Amino acid sequence: MPTPLKILVPVKRVIDYAVKPRVNKARTAVETSGVKHSMNPFDELSIEAAVRMRESKNPPVDDILALSAGPAKCVDVLRTAMAMGADRSIHVEIPDAGQGQAELEPLGVAKLLAKVVADEGRNLVILGKQSIDDDSSQTGQMLAGLLGWGQATQASKIEIDDSDRVTVTREVDGGVETVRFPLPGIITTDLRLNEPRYASLPNIMKAKKKKLEKKSLSDYGVDERRRLKTVKVEEPPPRKGGGKVEDVDGLIAKLKELGAI
Repeated sequence: MPTPLKILVPVKRVIDYAVKPRVNKARTAVETSGVKHSMNPFDELSIEAAVRMRESKNPPVDDILALSAGPAKCVDVLRTAMAMGADRSIHVEIPDAGQGQAELEPLGVAKLLAKVVADEGRNLVILGKQSIDDDSSQTGQMLAGLLGWGQATQASKIEIDDSDRVTVTREVDGGVETVRFPLPGIITTDLRLNEPRYASLPNIMKAKKKKLEKKSLSDYGVDERRRLKTVKVEEPPPRKGGGKVEDVDGLIAKLKELGAI
C-alpha cells in the first residue's frame, strides 16, 4: 500500500506578472506600494499539482497545507490557494516595514519550511521553482539540504508509484532528464507541469470557512535577520534600435563593421 501523502505547498504574494515593475525613488528596491499583487505563478502550478494528486487517489492524499510568510495581505493568496483546493493554511505574519523589508531571504524561508515540515508531519513539499520578484530559485534546494531529503527541480511531470518512489521528468538544456527518489521529498515546479484551474465562486465561498492559522516567526524559532544587503537597484538601459539591410552583402558588411566576423 502506498503511503498517504501529507503535502506542504508554500505560496508567495508577489507583484502581479502583468504589472511592469518600477524602481523606487531611493533606488533600493522595486516599488511595491499601490501595485497589484497576486500569487506567484509557479506556486499556482504547485497547488494544482497537489490537488491533481488528490483527485487521482493514487497515492491517497491526506491533507494539503498551504503556507505563506509575509505581511497581512498574504491572507489573500492563502484564500486563493484554498479556493483552488488546499485544505487549510498557515500564515506566518511578518510586519511590513516597507519596500520589501518584510521579506525573508531564501535561507530563512527554507529554515521556516523545515520547521513546518517537522511540526505538521509532512512527507512531500511541492513549491515553485522560483518567485518572479527576486528569481532566486534557491529555497527548494536549501530545504532539501536542511532536511536531508531527495529532491527534483523544475518538474514538468510527476509520478508516484505504489512503493513510494517519486519519478520526475524535468527539462534541461539538452532535452529532458528523469530523476527518481523515495519519499519523503521536495519537488519544485516548472511551467510545463500543468495549467492551474481558476477558483470557482462556490469554492471561493467555501475557502472562507476553511481553517487559516496565524503564526509568527518566533513560534518556529526562525531568525529573520537579513544577511544580504541590496546596495542599489537600477532599471536596465533602454535597448538601441536595430537597423535594416538591403541584402546579404549588406548584412556581411554590417557584421564586419561591428566586428562580429
